[in-house]
Amino acid sequence: MKTRIEKDFLGEKEIPADAPWGIHTARALENFPIPGSPVSLRLIAALAQVKKACALANKDLGFLSPEKAEAIVAACDLVPSASCPLPALQGGAGTSTNMFINEVIAHHAGQGIHPIEDVNLHQSTNDVYPTAVKVAAIYGLRALAEKIEGLQGAFQRLERQFAHIPTIGKTELVDAVPLTLGAEFGAFAEAFARDRWRTFKCEERLRVVNLGGTAVGTGLTAPRSYIFLVTDKLREITGLGLSRGENLIDQTANADAFVEVSGIMKAASANLLKICGDLRLLHMLRKIKLPAVQAGSSIMPGKINPVVLESVMQIGIKVQANDFIVTECASRGSLQINEFMPLLAAALLESLDLLACAAGMLATHAVGIEANEAECARQFNQAPELVTAFLPAIGYDRATELVGRFDGKDDFRTYLENELGAELVAKTLSAQNLMALGHR
Repeated sequence: MKTRIEKDFLGEKEIPADAPWGIHTARALENFPIPGSPVSLRLIAALAQVKKACALANKDLGFLSPEKAEAIVAACDLVPSASCPLPALQGGAGTSTNMFINEVIAHHAGQGIHPIEDVNLHQSTNDVYPTAVKVAAIYGLRALAEKIEGLQGAFQRLERQFAHIPTIGKTELVDAVPLTLGAEFGAFAEAFARDRWRTFKCEERLRVVNLGGTAVGTGLTAPRSYIFLVTDKLREITGLGLSRGENLIDQTANADAFVEVSGIMKAASANLLKICGDLRLLHMLRKIKLPAVQAGSSIMPGKINPVVLESVMQIGIKVQANDFIVTECASRGSLQINEFMPLLAAALLESLDLLACAAGMLATHAVGIEANEAECARQFNQAPELVTAFLPAIGYDRATELVGRFDGKDDFRTYLENELGAELVAKTLSAQNLMALGHR
């Protein structure tokens, strides 16, 4: 294998001649032989946008020649198409990933461009990396909000489709009072509506960046003119409403904004877990029929399992575990830096992608959900709990007496018709009356 020699302050090192990175990445590959997920492609793309903004700011202010700046900008467009060989879990607060980006951009730019002197000019990992994580997360939040919007719409359609079907509600897994199947699905849709709103709104928490703060937020080694310009350049490139933090030391040292956003995703995962669990129960109770998507057993012929719901629930569990990771990483930063930003970024961005995938899966699956109207009617008509709906008309004592005398020979609805009259029963147990929000 052909190699080339590169130097750093630790000494010399042989690198494959065709490697698009340099000695800093090569050392990181040796230092972190960690299996598992590589650095997020979403983060790599965001880092390339940050580097482009920095190059343009340095060009406009005369710190980079037009030729060098244009070569760097052109190289930045090539970076997102190349995956990073480094593992997501790396020491150094993201320095290895930042150096990988610097070296790859310098390689593609050519013209003797230096990865640190030119590509990393007026920057530190400590302002570039958190800024890129925020950019990547905002794009992820927008994609997630779009998927949740589709999920909300899917369940709103089921709400309308099932609005005429009375059913028995359950509290503590025991028959309770009547409502409609549509109302149950409407409650699901409302939960997803809140997730959509929270996901959309929490982008605001990520718009304040510390780009220009360099190592600890004081801006040391960066010209004042650059500090005030570079975030404007990044805003133009990304199309995001980014702003420079008023206190860059705070923005460099503290990662609580990521915890807040992760908490929003944890709430969404809680809704997914709860609703998918409810759908499994409704399917088990034969009130609805889930789409059959694959054979469910290697030994039991004809068995069909709710595998899509189970997959979505596992994603929810993973997102909640990632929320713990984000919280733990944010809380373990020390003084003016958060050393655990690589793990935080990996967990946060993974959760965004997983939730978007889960929302899309569930929305697609929901299209095929069918109501079992005959079974809903059978269970509804048999339930003595129907008597609660008649309390305004007959009172508690009379209702108690009716339940006590019920011998089970007929279904309970027929029994009520015989005792109270078919007209009153039909009116009281109609879908319209059950969902009228109180009696008149």
